[in-house]
Amino acid sequence: MTTAATSDLAMVVAAVAYLVAFVLHSVEWAAARGLADARPEDGREDPTRLRVDLWGRLGVAVTVVAAVVHVLAVALRGVAADRFPWGNMYEFVSASLAFAVVAYLVALWRTGARWLGLGITLLAAVGLGLAVTVFYVDVAPLVPALHSVWFIIHIAAATIAGAAFNVAAIASVLYLVRERAESRGSVGGYLGKVPSARGLDLFSYRLHAFAFPLWTFTIVAGAIWAQYAWGRFWNWDPKETWSFVTWVIYAAYLHARATAGWRGRPAAIIAIIGVVSFWFNFIGVNLLFGGLHSYAGI
Repeated sequence: MTTAATSDLAMVVAAVAYLVAFVLHSVEWAAARGLADARPEDGREDPTRLRVDLWGRLGVAVTVVAAVVHVLAVALRGVAADRFPWGNMYEFVSASLAFAVVAYLVALWRTGARWLGLGITLLAAVGLGLAVTVFYVDVAPLVPALHSVWFIIHIAAATIAGAAFNVAAIASVLYLVRERAESRGSVGGYLGKVPSARGLDLFSYRLHAFAFPLWTFTIVAGAIWAQYAWGRFWNWDPKETWSFVTWVIYAAYLHARATAGWRGRPAAIIAIIGVVSFWFNFIGVNLLFGGLHSYAGI
């Protein structure tokens, strides 16, 4: 079996493993229905709590295995192509999702953020499933415009920023759910194990504050790369334009979050719109519009 074929197989295995992990986390959330926030006064472990914890640990274990296989698949794709594996939409989506899952695992290790597992595994399963079935292309040499060190710098910054944006968006979705439950006084089930709405809002803000400067650098690096490849810094190409639209949305998020009257729900909604814009930029623009970045299509 060739290196490229091994990479393809590993990518499919990773997609299936993420789906299994999502199912396990779904069961974890379902099993937590009626779970009490406080432990029994006699000190004995609640069987329901133990069952929830078991499903969660299984979900994390499968996610770790999937992540290892996923990263290996991305690395083997690079070896097969003899370059960084970011030359087309299939490679970018698969690499971006690998960064997002690794970011989640780091957050899990540092803060015990298992509550992100359901959203992350859903994102990885759907995204990687689309990558291997719809966006897949065979290994091919880079087009001349991509032969630049700025190709590596630009895409590396974009993938790291994208990972943070996606994790932050999942936290924002959970914020909306938790905030509504808190306002109704009905925080129960697995939501009792999720941080407070205020904690989720702060978690999302910190990730956006980290990612936004990187996204700004991504656009600047892309402009420098464009000057190197095409002789101009900016030409309002569809990809460039939508990158700027995404930048404006995230700038609006940070402004809203820093303004007392716009914290919480409005900021969370803007964050979700931002991640939708991010993915439209890297998928929708490629599929719907032509332009100088058309080499990055499927």
